Amino acid sequence: MPRPRQRVCLQDGLKLDLNRLIRNGLIRRNAVVNFVSIRWTHPYWDEVTIGNIAADLTGERDGWFQIELGDVGQRIALVACSRPFGGRQWYFICPKLGRRASVLWRPPGATRFRSRPGWGRQVVAYASQFNDATGRAHIGQARIKSRLIGHNDPDEWDLPPKPKWMRWSTYSHYEQRFDAYEAILDYGCAALVAKMLGK
Repeated sequence: MPRPRQRVCLQDGLKLDLNRLIRNGLIRRNAVVNFVSIRWTHPYWDEVTIGNIAADLTGERDGWFQIELGDVGQRIALVACSRPFGGRQWYFICPKLGRRASVLWRPPGATRFRSRPGWGRQVVAYASQFNDATGRAHIGQARIKSRLIGHNDPDEWDLPPKPKWMRWSTYSHYEQRFDAYEAILDYGCAALVAKMLGK
């Protein structure tokens, strides 16, 4: 049974993923980036939020990140850690906990960004935590299908064929997970039919 929706869903708010910001070129390693525009869209109701970000990743170990949304600004410390095979990995420092985090969240109603643990378990939850087993199984199957589908027609396949670039062991793993989700859905359908028939 899904949990009652007393907490706020993180995915309904704003997300800052430091690795994605670097990958997309909005901020750059070994560079200072003065304010550039960033935008978020909500997948269901196309609401757009626009802000400005700036960052300094020139330090050997320390840096900063700044975000302005409307009249609210927030400056967040950054730290770089050495990677085992060379290079550095940048992290946010959670303003609440002082711990490293790659992703910060600002749920609906909040004015500041924090890491997931910084919001507390009683305040926020991921969208999947509001689903029951059947809902999670549907989401799991859709996620596997999106990884495998490539240029194929999604309506043509329950489980798409193995992409040419994928290893057979990886595809077998996806196949097993897809079948496990299918078993959950079958059980849910059987339970629903039994309930409707009064058994």
